[in-house]
Amino acid sequence: MATGAELPSPRDMNPDAIAMRHLQQGVCLWSDDGRVITCNMAFAHDLGLPAESIMGLKAADLLEKAQRHGALIGWELGSGPVKAKPLATLGGLHLVCSDGRVLAAVDSPVAEGGAVSLLKDVTEFRRTLQALTQARDKAAAADQSKSRFLRAANHDLRQPLASLKILVYSCLVTESEEERKHALHAMEVSVAIMEDLLGSLLNIGQLDAGKIEPSIGTFQVSSVLSRLNIQFAHRAREKGLDLRIVPSKLAVVSDRVLLERILSNLVGNAIRYTDVGRVLVGCRRRGRHLRIIVADTGIGIAPEHHQAIFEEFYRVSDSQPNASHSLGLGLNIARRLSDILGHPMGLDSALGHGTTFFIDAPIGNVWHSGTGEPEISERIGGEFAGLCCLVLEDDKMLREALTAMLERWGLSVVTIDDFDNAAKAVMALPEQPDIILTDYRLRGRIQGTDLVGQINDVLEKPCPALVMTAETAPDVVGSIKSQGFPLLIKPVSPPSLRVVMHNLLFEPELMGEVP
Repeated sequence: MATGAELPSPRDMNPDAIAMRHLQQGVCLWSDDGRVITCNMAFAHDLGLPAESIMGLKAADLLEKAQRHGALIGWELGSGPVKAKPLATLGGLHLVCSDGRVLAAVDSPVAEGGAVSLLKDVTEFRRTLQALTQARDKAAAADQSKSRFLRAANHDLRQPLASLKILVYSCLVTESEEERKHALHAMEVSVAIMEDLLGSLLNIGQLDAGKIEPSIGTFQVSSVLSRLNIQFAHRAREKGLDLRIVPSKLAVVSDRVLLERILSNLVGNAIRYTDVGRVLVGCRRRGRHLRIIVADTGIGIAPEHHQAIFEEFYRVSDSQPNASHSLGLGLNIARRLSDILGHPMGLDSALGHGTTFFIDAPIGNVWHSGTGEPEISERIGGEFAGLCCLVLEDDKMLREALTAMLERWGLSVVTIDDFDNAAKAVMALPEQPDIILTDYRLRGRIQGTDLVGQINDVLEKPCPALVMTAETAPDVVGSIKSQGFPLLIKPVSPPSLRVVMHNLLFEPELMGEVP
């Protein structure tokens, strides 16, 4: 074999040398002292060097030269043992090429002395191995997360469940009406705790399954802030906290439901970990973004925990009494939802000095808000202004809430309480209704659909009516639909209610067949 600086011509080469030269895999022959004797064209091409420049080089010099010329990014040991002595050949190395390939060098000894290095493309194998390794690590992490989840859920759900069992027993055996009321209230609290825990588990499950897709639109942030006040005002009062929510007239570009879920988790977390003082929710302009802040006067968070608190099931200290009835998922859910929305989120806190969480949402044009947006449609639209609605609902709290919402929509609201003498009660109303909203089951086993018929006889006109019910039995739903009434299942969504009311009053032809 030639030992000079040039590859021998085919006339001077034996058949084996000719075959080696034309192999598609790179092949290199090394001398006993670790220098290149000869190589084929594929080997020279893989290293990005002229063949004649390779001859006589040692392995280390060959790799450095190939790297200087840009063909190699680097090299690393493969699965073989780590070599403590300087490289004699390329055997055992993985060459990382600039074109993305990875070539494994495999050595075979030569009887006459020296060795042959064969370059094998292991790019796909490496990618597959990396994917399998990542999948294994992900599965292991998921298994650990599942174990933490089961331990946390088992512990935190058992506590209110155990309380419920004791409270039920107390209600059955006590003869004191006061003690019974106290036990019923405590049962309500326990059920609410379980509901919150299960809601968190559902949210985290949806996130893990990748089933949450944002629906981006422009809306006034006041619609979210007002709902937060309704949701948390009672809880704050029970703890003796001052919940202050500062109104804002600005609009944001986001997903209203997801943004409200983020802020609900932040406000709930603030109330949970604040024993004295207040929780403040407000907004502040920051360039083209609106920073929504949730600040409390609670226990605060030490700097070393600022990142960890966003992890699943993380609690700064399980010994804190405030940590009870929480799986440690609220902040994790908030962070993951903020990532989905692309809204930066962070906090400013010090131990013993309270905590301020914030999320930045792009500011939008208020006039681009959706037509279903409460602040726009209620205060500017005025489509129901001057109309009267008769509400037939025997639940006082629900009736008052419904009345307040309808009045915000511009309607005047009238009600009757004597369902047994509906005709007389309707005749005594200060104004005749333009639309009727009725519950299906009213006090005294009276059906709202029957009551509507009696009222229309008194009014001597067909007044459009909408039926609401919490019953979903097929026979009940079928009965209501067969009588021609549009039906909404409780809890009724305000946007859905508004759409049906609009169609009943202004575009009845859109109702078509009652859904």
